[in-house]
Amino acid sequence: MGRVICDITVSADGYSAGLDQTEERPFGDDGGDGSGGKLHAWMFDTPDENRAEVDQMTAATAFIMGRNMFGPVRGEWDRRWNGWWGDDPPFHAPVFVLTHHAREPQPMDGGTTYYFVTDGIASALTQARAAAGDGDVSIHGGATTINQYLAAGLIDELRLHIVPLTLGAGTRLFKGVPPLKLEQVKSRSASLVTHVTYRVLS
Repeated sequence: MGRVICDITVSADGYSAGLDQTEERPFGDDGGDGSGGKLHAWMFDTPDENRAEVDQMTAATAFIMGRNMFGPVRGEWDRRWNGWWGDDPPFHAPVFVLTHHAREPQPMDGGTTYYFVTDGIASALTQARAAAGDGDVSIHGGATTINQYLAAGLIDELRLHIVPLTLGAGTRLFKGVPPLKLEQVKSRSASLVTHVTYRVLS
């Protein structure tokens, strides 16, 4: 059985998004225009410098994400929405989206299919493990979803991409998570980010 891992970009004070998120500003008050451009500049402005970390973010064989990461639609699925990533999302694998509102699976180009899970994080992980086989499952965010899995003791490896800015408020990693014992596996500094990988021991 593969590992349960997660990758998430956070500010130096631990936020993955600012306050007041909207469809036009999905990262809210993020120190920029709300698109996450400053938080994720390491991926888009210096991709060659961070190629290994960018590639490993989509190397899992199944993914889990919260509905807020999938898109801005709230409540019932009253309009078509297939994620922020266009017709050919970067996952190329099954993606299990946590939601309270049922929806039929949505196949996309390139091998990605979104499955909508209404019965909680444990069910999503069971389905993702079955889909992944011997491969890894990636809990892909956002922070609220990762916090639920951390609190439940279900994550094996935590990969943080820490950017040198502070947001002061917003959606924070580790909120509501009991104290954890972490073992640092590796770290690497780049011009716009520091990558730190922890093994979650308890």
